Amino acid sequence: MTGLDRATARYLKAKAELDAATAVVAEEIVVELRRGTPPTDVAERSPYSPAYVRRIAREHGIAPAPPGPKPKG
Repeated sequence: MTGLDRATARYLKAKAELDAATAVVAEEIVVELRRGTPPTDVAERSPYSPAYVRRIAREHGIAPAPPGPKPKG
């Protein structure tokens, strides 16, 4: 096996691990949002921006919060 073959195999393994971890993070984001945790709070504890957390929410059928002030909790 050449250096390139080894490097490619290492890359593909790391990408598969990243893809799996990304899916788990998205699943946990959805769990928190369905519990009622605000997207900004979820984003603070995730590797994603609030906008991307909201995108994940929409992709999973979670409606946006109604406009207006949000309760403190």
